[in-house]
Amino acid sequence: MGFVLRTLPFLLTLIEWSRSEQVVLLDTTAEEASLDWTRYPYGPQSSTPGWVEESFTNFQKGINWRSYVVCDVAYSNANNWLWTPFIDRKEANRIYIEIKFTIRDCSLFPGNALSCKETFSLLYYEFDAATREPPPWDADRYKLIGRVAAGEGRFNSNSEVNINTEVKSIPVTKKGVYFAFRDQGACISLLAIKIYYITCPEVTINFARFPATPTGKEITIIEQAQGICVNHAEVVGSSPIYLCKGDGKWTLPSGGCKCKAGFQPDMDKQTCNVCQPGTYKSEVGDYLCFLCPKYSHGPDYGLTECKCNQGYFRAPTDPKNMMCTQPPSAPVNLTVNFVDQSNVILSWLPPENLGGRSDIAYRIKCDACSVGLVQYNPPMEYFNETRMHISGLNAVTTYRFQIFSENGVSHLAPRPNTDYADVMITTEASVASSITNIRVTSVKSTEITLAWDAPITDGDLESDQVETYEVRWFPRNEEYSNSTSFLTTTLIATITGLQQRTEYGLQVRAKTPRGWGAWSPVIFKTTGQVLNTAYVGAEEGFRLQLVAGGIVVIVVVLVAVIVLTVVFIRSRSNDECNKKQPSDCDTLEYRNGEVTTPLFTGISGSSRTYIDPHTYEDPNQAVREFAREIDAKCITIESIIGGGEFGDVCKGKLKMNGAEIGVAIKTLKAGSLDKSRNDFLTEASIMGQFEHPNVIFLQGVVTKSNPVMIITEYMENGSLDTFLRANDGKFKVIQLVGMLRGIAAGMQYLSEMNYVHRDLAARNVLVNSELVCKIADFGLSREIESATEGAYTTRGGKIPVRWTAPEAIAFRKFTSASDVWSMGIVCWEVMSYGERPYWNWSNQDVIKSIEKGYRLPAPMDCPEAIYQLMLDCWQKERTHRPAFQSIVKTLDKLIRVPDTLRKIAQNRSTNPLSADAPDLTQFTSVEEWLNSIKMTRYLENFHAGGVNSMDAVVNLTVKELTELGITLVGHQKKIMNSVQNIRAQIRVNGNEGFLV
Repeated sequence: MGFVLRTLPFLLTLIEWSRSEQVVLLDTTAEEASLDWTRYPYGPQSSTPGWVEESFTNFQKGINWRSYVVCDVAYSNANNWLWTPFIDRKEANRIYIEIKFTIRDCSLFPGNALSCKETFSLLYYEFDAATREPPPWDADRYKLIGRVAAGEGRFNSNSEVNINTEVKSIPVTKKGVYFAFRDQGACISLLAIKIYYITCPEVTINFARFPATPTGKEITIIEQAQGICVNHAEVVGSSPIYLCKGDGKWTLPSGGCKCKAGFQPDMDKQTCNVCQPGTYKSEVGDYLCFLCPKYSHGPDYGLTECKCNQGYFRAPTDPKNMMCTQPPSAPVNLTVNFVDQSNVILSWLPPENLGGRSDIAYRIKCDACSVGLVQYNPPMEYFNETRMHISGLNAVTTYRFQIFSENGVSHLAPRPNTDYADVMITTEASVASSITNIRVTSVKSTEITLAWDAPITDGDLESDQVETYEVRWFPRNEEYSNSTSFLTTTLIATITGLQQRTEYGLQVRAKTPRGWGAWSPVIFKTTGQVLNTAYVGAEEGFRLQLVAGGIVVIVVVLVAVIVLTVVFIRSRSNDECNKKQPSDCDTLEYRNGEVTTPLFTGISGSSRTYIDPHTYEDPNQAVREFAREIDAKCITIESIIGGGEFGDVCKGKLKMNGAEIGVAIKTLKAGSLDKSRNDFLTEASIMGQFEHPNVIFLQGVVTKSNPVMIITEYMENGSLDTFLRANDGKFKVIQLVGMLRGIAAGMQYLSEMNYVHRDLAARNVLVNSELVCKIADFGLSREIESATEGAYTTRGGKIPVRWTAPEAIAFRKFTSASDVWSMGIVCWEVMSYGERPYWNWSNQDVIKSIEKGYRLPAPMDCPEAIYQLMLDCWQKERTHRPAFQSIVKTLDKLIRVPDTLRKIAQNRSTNPLSADAPDLTQFTSVEEWLNSIKMTRYLENFHAGGVNSMDAVVNLTVKELTELGITLVGHQKKIMNSVQNIRAQIRVNGNEGFLV
């Protein structure tokens, strides 16, 4: 609950930032004086009244607008122009014009209207500078934005005035633009004109301020805005960037700023506020100011660290949140552990007051020690041990040793450290009792045995008798730092516990009643030479033989146990399989309507198998296993190219191995639920398992930062259906068959992976710049909401009816055979250049017709071999349909022998004279007819060529279509096919013309 309360203000701010703003360049509703726009024709020389300025008033709604009216319906060949003033585009890349208008119904002028129309044209002309004269009115200089009709309805004498609102937009690059309104015989009132451009509003996010940013030239283009850090903030990581979409809304912030040291963030207001006295903030970051630590104070504003109280200090390496500390007190209980002619060993206890720190260290000072001769162990100037061995001293000499304790702040104290412990020591007198003939008698892996002769004395004085011997050993070069010794009364000693293969230094000295004698000269010997028979005894060799024999026995026993275990497990699994049916030991599993295999297959299986991500308890584990994590810093978003269920689809670049490659980027909407996030990443878990030239390739995912993204290869030509519709009639049949072969090869790969697509359609196939088709859209949990996709709801979700096999619709039985049915529909889409399967039939009509045996007719100019392949894919019994492997072989044969594609399938389209054929003679206008055959894009071509009635349409020829600017062969065939059907129905009905 606390998290929700903390994030609520931020979410509300995001909602506010999502609103776009309009920068108005012209608004006639705000004008009180006369508009006085340029008109043509105008004045005494004009043959028609033309555009007239007047006021439009509605007191109930508080409206009093200056407007323009034209109603030259009683004149033939009306051609009235009205220009706006020059519109300076300022920072705009795309300008919008909003028109509020009314149009009178032509039925108000029975018999009096010579040229009554119910539309007008909107045009524009870009200009580099405003001039006193308007730009030429010649229509060739103007670009048509569109013909405007009354979408909200026309009004007549029996109805109220219907105010229509039309919004158009154009990209602009020059200094400014003129807009023009062209009337050709309509009764129009232009009530209000507003011209503006859209900006993403000024916002502050991630402590960076982004200025108001105009949208791009096209709706799909995004503009990248660079943010500036708010006061007392600085950039951390990457520079702050925010993307402005074509609808004026911000999206996908990246990078940002954080408050400087001494300033804390206010998340709601997006400001950095100074730290108050008594608080501090030591580093750049988004955390708040802290209270001063113990033994410190903060007297000022904006402190990066608090000042220590008097007598307390902070070391340069101490963290700023650490309390201030003091130097330690002196060591206690300084003790002399050993002293002889040249050696002293001291020990002590740590200070009672450590000063609040743990980095205690000690320093020794000797007043009379000769520099270079006296050795210390430990040898460092500062050390942590509470013991010190001093050697190399002179006999019968008095020394003063001082032990200082210090820590990390001792050097910051204003006066030298006077807290120390000291002791006065006098060394013993020297005794001449040297050891002679020291020798090694035995060397083993961890032992060395020494022997030596007793020291030679001058007489039998009691003071010269040896009381004890001391044996000392140390690794080479560690005499003063790592030596060890013990006492003995014999002339032989065995040193044990040594390291193998290590060289040791060995010494012996004797002690008489007068004191210790000097150490013998050092001799060195290396341990670990166990193979040297000169020093290896019988006991050592026997022990090695026992160890080696034991190891061999253990290894043999372990191998035998492992072999017996494997044999037992395999025999038991074979028994269980023998008790079942043969098919039970190698089955496919069906989950959620998909065919999958067990996660663990037999040892002999070498082919890869699709693994359903839904079988993972944690969806993130599937993503980690099948998809590569990409650093968001390697991705650059360039433009938004579409939208999906989960968020925007963008075009961008991916930096990889020092190079940039084009990629497509699917983003997850901010604030999406966990279910949506899991569903979104499931598609990546599926794609990550596939690698085939005809299946879309997954580059990786971004899950460790927001927004979550799926990165795939970029397909320049987009979806196959849209690409075909845009290039109708431009490809040879062999090229279309090549596309189908690529799709079939991709589906063969998926079926061999035991993956069922369930939504194979031309819209889910992508095309790259080399016309290679690749299967895409693996979002199995996607809910198809678009009515244009034709989704039919049954238990468990929605199904794209027009592409789905009948058994999958009826029983949700999805198999590779149901994908084959969909492949047949894709073949039909490709050969018809993206036409919608079953046209405008309802879903119920499609289902009923298929059940009765109806199949789609052959597309125009479709080879008979391809149409026969479609019919094979549409067999009612799924077992009778070909496998994808067979489809690929069939298409390969057709491509190798192009002559087999020459025979065209008989067009089984509906007979225009049959009883159930639509009546094509009912159309009363060219626009209505073109709309019925989805060719309204050519309406302006027909009007410009004078084809304004159905009488003229009936007499069209292919040559005239070319002269009208209709050059695509596919479109010509479609239009002429409809014209021929109209002629046939006119002849049968005996009509000579159309009722208009």
